[in-house]
Amino acid sequence: MQSQQPIVLSLRFPQLLDVIKQLSQTDKQKLITYLLKRQPDDENLTLTHLASERILAKDWLTQTEDEAWQDL
Repeated sequence: MQSQQPIVLSLRFPQLLDVIKQLSQTDKQKLITYLLKRQPDDENLTLTHLASERILAKDWLTQTEDEAWQDL
C-alpha cells in the first residue's frame, strides 16, 4: 500500500468553495466526516494563542487605546 503524500494547494476561500461544489454528494459527505473528526492538537492551539496575543498587543497596548478606555 502506498502512503499518501499531502497535497498543498494555494487557494483562496471562494476558490475552495468552487472546488467543493464540484464534488459528488458522496465526496462532500466524506469531506464533512473527515473535517468533523479532525481535532486540532493542543500544541497548535497554544501556538495560535501565543501568536495572536503578540499581534493584538501591538494594537491594544498603546496610549491611544488607554485613552479610549479610561472612562470605562
